[in-house]
Amino acid sequence: MGLSGAQSEDGTPSVHSSTRDREMPGACDQLSFQCSPKSPSFRELVEWVLEEMAQRRHMMEAQDGPRILEVGCGSGAISLSLLTQLPESQVIAVDKEEAAVSLTCENAERLQLQDRIWIVPFDVTSEGSWTHLQPWGPMDLVVSNPPYIFHQDMEQLAPEIRSYEDPVALDGGEEGMDIITSILTLASQLLKDSGSIFLEVDPRHPELVSSWLQSRPDLYLNLVAVRKDFCGKPRFLHVQRSGP
Repeated sequence: MGLSGAQSEDGTPSVHSSTRDREMPGACDQLSFQCSPKSPSFRELVEWVLEEMAQRRHMMEAQDGPRILEVGCGSGAISLSLLTQLPESQVIAVDKEEAAVSLTCENAERLQLQDRIWIVPFDVTSEGSWTHLQPWGPMDLVVSNPPYIFHQDMEQLAPEIRSYEDPVALDGGEEGMDIITSILTLASQLLKDSGSIFLEVDPRHPELVSSWLQSRPDLYLNLVAVRKDFCGKPRFLHVQRSGP
């Protein structure tokens, strides 16, 4: 059971972190993580989502607010950050690891956000998996920081990353696309028309994702924007659904 109202040294709500989220230094000045940060990419992804939401007033003013799906929730960092910053939103957070599901539940209770989040054990790669999420759909947004490292690059990771991270949470297959394509396929079934997908990816992925989407016109998904990270590398994708 989480402890509601627990705080870090700077007075902000404190969230326990899984090894998967050790890179996360905080989110939108609302959440902090008891961990050693590796990069601020998590914050950049959340901030981009919030910027897009600010431009979609119709979504923000809807009766139930935006409905968001996070695939691979880890500690719940992204989901809980969005819930904190978007008070009318609702989140469905999924992960195939029971430990991640439990940790997200604990953190939601700590921050008293449990009434606006559904946390579901779920493997995005299983055949027909989207049907299990239909009761919560349709979605306005899908967001994910998936495993995206090219398999051949795994041995080149920094020692501190290899020491702390579960390889399953990092290895995206031969071209780092295995989970990304599963998420895109899932999202095409669950998103509302004009709904969006926000992903963190490898800098080589924008071109690969664009080509893959062009080969799958049946998904009605288009890559509409790429954002660079603080190092100037193309790191984040915005894909949008447009079709029946």
